[in-house]
Amino acid sequence: MSEIESGGCQCGAIRFQASKLGRPSICHCRMCQKQFGSFFGAFVTADQAHLTWTRGQPMLYRSSAKVKRGFCGKCGTPLTYQHPGGVELAIGTFDHPERFEPQIQVNHHQRLPWIDQLFETPVYTSPEYEAFFASIESFQHPDHDTAQWPPEDDQ
Repeated sequence: MSEIESGGCQCGAIRFQASKLGRPSICHCRMCQKQFGSFFGAFVTADQAHLTWTRGQPMLYRSSAKVKRGFCGKCGTPLTYQHPGGVELAIGTFDHPERFEPQIQVNHHQRLPWIDQLFETPVYTSPEYEAFFASIESFQHPDHDTAQWPPEDDQ
């Protein structure tokens, strides 16, 4: 993928643009589970020469002797997985994450024992549930670049 993709953290303190992106993947290792606070981490490889931090810079946490993980120091959003071979960007941080369907799974042997059946679980919805979520006013940065964030009238 050679077109320019943009993304950033939840609060908008960090934004990036990237092109020449590689293979999207999900990782089941315990460090990715803890970094994301989730069942796995989802990443796409990035060419560092074509990755620009357009607002702010990630803070780094050394999660092992070979890996650093980037995150927003203000809101905590996981952003990067940096290893000796390069950098990977968290798919969920892109403005259009739907463009990055994972092509492989790594550390599959470390997956949670019920992950293969995860999407067979029943879907729950109700009018009350939908009304509640429809009533939420988000303070999250929008999924596009902005000249500044937060808007002047919110500061």
